[in-house]
Amino acid sequence: MPRAALAYIRWVDGFNRGLGRLVMYGLFILMAILLWSSISKTFFQPSLWTLEAAQFAMVTYYILGGPYALQAGGSVRMDLFYADWSLKKKAWFDAFTVFLLIFYLGVLFYGAMGSAAYSLGYFGTQPFHFFGDLIYAYVTGGSEAAGKVLGFLERSRSAWRPELWPIKFVMCFGFLLMLLQAFSEFLKDIARIRGEEI
Repeated sequence: MPRAALAYIRWVDGFNRGLGRLVMYGLFILMAILLWSSISKTFFQPSLWTLEAAQFAMVTYYILGGPYALQAGGSVRMDLFYADWSLKKKAWFDAFTVFLLIFYLGVLFYGAMGSAAYSLGYFGTQPFHFFGDLIYAYVTGGSEAAGKVLGFLERSRSAWRPELWPIKFVMCFGFLLMLLQAFSEFLKDIARIRGEEI
């Protein structure tokens, strides 16, 4: 296995492991939000923000914890035939199926980028071009120039009405990390097929 591939695997696995272990504590944030929701509904006037804040916390927990779950093999698998296969046959099968996962994650990432661009007021069909223009405007002219590129910021339709771009950027970041982790898993499968230890 080339050194660059080994460095990539170590970097991606290390980053996703650290982030995944950190995001695990997000469950306590979710529990605190839901506890406050119950207390406020029982003893005070109900808070408007708790339901959506809990949803945002759950999305963050789920999306940013996904790459760590993929790395740890925490996904659900049908082991009807797979469990009895040799390590090399499993690696061949995993290398094939990870391509399907990479394609699926690529579609999700593109959709998330389009949704994030929409939340910043872009209604076109080229979200990457929009983000390129936004970054260029910010680098060359600062936040005032970037503000001219932005449109009307999307808000939730609830009574709380939070802006949606932060959670959509979390989704984009999570799907990107899943793509990177899926490619790392593919490289590990190739190493297993070749009989190499990583």
